[in-house]
Amino acid sequence: MERRKVDILCVQETRWKGSKARSIGAGFKLFYYGVDSKRNGVGVVLKEEFVRNVLEVKRVSDRVMSLKLEIEGVMLNVVSGYAPQVGCELEEKDRFWSELDEVMESIPTGERVVIGADFNGHVGEGNRDDEEVMGKFGVKGRNLEEQMVVDFAKRMDMAVVNTYFQKREEHIVTYKSGGRRTQVDYILCRRGNLKEISDCKVVVGESVARQHRMVVCRMTLMVCKKKRSKTEIEKKTKWWKLKKEDCCEEFRQKLRQALGGQVVLPYDWETTAEVIRETGRKVLGVSFGRRKENKETWWWNEEVQDSIQRKRLAKKKWDMDRTEENRQEYKELQRRVKREVSKAKQKA
Repeated sequence: MERRKVDILCVQETRWKGSKARSIGAGFKLFYYGVDSKRNGVGVVLKEEFVRNVLEVKRVSDRVMSLKLEIEGVMLNVVSGYAPQVGCELEEKDRFWSELDEVMESIPTGERVVIGADFNGHVGEGNRDDEEVMGKFGVKGRNLEEQMVVDFAKRMDMAVVNTYFQKREEHIVTYKSGGRRTQVDYILCRRGNLKEISDCKVVVGESVARQHRMVVCRMTLMVCKKKRSKTEIEKKTKWWKLKKEDCCEEFRQKLRQALGGQVVLPYDWETTAEVIRETGRKVLGVSFGRRKENKETWWWNEEVQDSIQRKRLAKKKWDMDRTEENRQEYKELQRRVKREVSKAKQKA
C-alpha cells in the first residue's frame, strides 16, 4: 500500500477471529471481523491519517463490513465484501446479498459509497442491456453469480468500475490459477460519482494473495460548497437575555409602550403574541441559529423488498430445476423488480 500509494484497501479471507482494529505497521491500520480462523473474514485497511476520520464501523458478518469516514466534509462509505463460492449453499449466497442490501439501505443517497469485493463470479465482456451499470471492458463469459452483481448494481444505482476502463488483459484479470484467467474482484461506486474515478486497473507484480491480484482505482472526491440561502437559516430571538435584570426591565417598558398600556384580552391573543415577538426581536436581538438540514428520502420500501425476495426464490427454484417455465418466471420477476425500483425512485 505504501509503495503503490493506496490509502484505503478492502481485504477478504482475512481468517482472523474477532472484531477489532489493529495497527499493521508502515502507518496503516486494519479494521476487521471474522468468526473462524480457517475461513472467510473481511476487513478494511486505512492509512493512519484517515483513522481519525472514521465515524462508524459496521461489522455485519464475516462476509460484509463497512466503514463511514468524513473527508473534507464529504461522507465516504467503504464496504468490503466476500461472496460465497460457486459451490456454496444457496441459503448462504442469499444471506450475503441480503446483508449487502441492508448495508446499502442504511446509507443516505447523498453519501459516497465504494464497494471493494471478491464476488466469486465474472460479469463478462460487453454491456448489452446493462449499459447503465457497466462499461464494455471485461473478461469474456458471465456466470449466474455475477448476474447477481449486475442485478444488485441496477437496483442500487451503482456502477461496476473495473469495466469502464480499457486495459490490456493483464491489467483486467484479477484471478489466475493454473491456466484459468478470469475477473472475480470488483470495485463498485454510485453511478453519479463515477466521474470522480480517473482510473481502475489490476496491479501486476504485487504478491497480495495467492491467485488473487490487487485491483486499484484512483478516486478524487469533489467537494461542492453550498451557498447559504435565507430559507436555510432559522433566526431565533435571544430570549435567554431576559435572565438579566436590565434586559428584562427594558423589555417590560418597550412592551408596555407597544401595547399602549392596555390590558391583554384573550380574544386578541394572536395580535398580542406578535407584538411580544416583535418587541423581543428589537430589544433582545436575534441569533442565526442552525441551518436546516435537508433530509434525503430513501426510495427503498417494503414492496421493493418483497419483490426482490420473490425474485431470489425464483432464482433458487430455477437453479434446482432448470426448466423453461422456471427460467421465464425468474426473468419476469427480474423485469418486475426493475420496474418497481424505478417507480420507487421517482416517488422518493
